[in-house]
Parts: sequence; structure tokens; C-alpha cells
Amino acid sequence: MHRLATLLRLILLACTAPAAAQAPIHRCIGANGGAVFTDQPCAALQATPVAPAARPGNAAAAAAAPPPILCAASRHELRQSVIDAFASRDANRLAGLMLWNGYGRGTAIADIHSLAGLMKQPLLDVDIPDGAVPAAAASTDAPLTADNPRAPPPADDRLLLHTAGNDGSGGPRELRFDIVRQAGCLWLRNAD
Repeated sequence: MHRLATLLRLILLACTAPAAAQAPIHRCIGANGGAVFTDQPCAALQATPVAPAARPGNAAAAAAAPPPILCAASRHELRQSVIDAFASRDANRLAGLMLWNGYGRGTAIADIHSLAGLMKQPLLDVDIPDGAVPAAAASTDAPLTADNPRAPPPADDRLLLHTAGNDGSGGPRELRFDIVRQAGCLWLRNAD
């Protein structure tokens, strides 16, 4: 009986040793924007760590990052979504607010890389000029026909983004995005 108990203890020890030796899995976003799962810290791979999903009992983690708005219904929501993207330094979150119709693959990749560089700069202000035309006037929900050509958004229907410049001068940089309504949501389109 003593041998059987010793043998069972050895088997149990052999089964639990590999589980105790496993390193935690780090979830990261690589420099190319792809997901990376590794046993090394994200910083060692020059990647950005992804925060683990909030657990039901962890209210502090859930309150730290507001959930992204996937369909901005108002200018206020769109503006707040841009601010939240900068607060979390998440270029993909900002890219999710943009309308990508008509972009070629190369242009879209270049724009996403420039958004990632933009996220490294401090956000100074996000402004929607007071004279902006209501979103219904810029709607692109109507079908495109010869009788109903799709006009570009009015010049006043813009979101102005002010960041610190990255040229070393310390001067602010302004970027303009057109605000376009499509499929019931407000989207940004690069105006520069």
C-alpha cells in the first residue's frame, strides 16, 4: 500500500510540475499592427501590451477604459470617441472611426501608420466648428444615381484635431477630417 501511495504522489507531482513552470502569456500588438502572443514581455518585442479583459469583479479595470463607440450617432459622440482613442493611445480605435470606402490597400496602410505616429503626440484639442452644417446635409445614405450625385461634405462639416507638432519646434499641428454620415453613423474621412 505504501508503494502505491508513493507512486500516486510521483504521478501527481509529474503532472503538476509543467503547469507550475509555464510562463504567463502576454498579449501584444506588434509594430506591424498584428496580434502577438508571447511568453516575453511586450516591451522586449517593441510591441504594445493589450490590457486583459475586465473580469466581472474588477470594476476598476472596467472603469479605466470606456468601451469604444462603434457607431457615433452625434458629433459629441464622435468627438468623445476621438478623445478616448488618444487617451488609450489606440490607433486602431481611431481608425475604426474613419470611413475607408475608396481607399486602396497601400493608401489605407499608409494612413494607419500615420495614425499610429499621430497617437504618439499629445492631444491638445478636438474641435468641431460652430458653423458646421447638420449631419443630415452631409448624408451619403442616399443611393448614387445620375439624378442624385454624391457631393463632397460641406467645407464647414469638419472635425479639427490639434496635436503637438513632431518636428521639434513645439508648435501645434492641425489635421482636418471631414465628417460624413453613412449607414446612420458619423464617420471621419481624411481631408488633408
